[in-house]
Amino acid sequence: MAEIKVYGAGWCPTTTHTREYLDELGVDYDYVDIEADGAAARWVRERNGGKEKKPTVDIMGVVLSAPSDEELDAALKQAGVEI
Repeated sequence: MAEIKVYGAGWCPTTTHTREYLDELGVDYDYVDIEADGAAARWVRERNGGKEKKPTVDIMGVVLSAPSDEELDAALKQAGVEI
């Protein structure tokens, strides 16, 4: 199974949309609340030029910042995840 993590915040509508989209696709992922996890927040900033872009999604090492549904689809397919 592909390792997928969604880094975001509960109040963020883009994070909520991404999580709902992955849920609709039936994709398993781990959610990391960067508001509660300082190390995760630093990880996100390191990959986004110092900014906390929400969500930041890691699909088997491919990092996407605030991805569109189409970008998620492409990265999932590239990782071999059936959608």
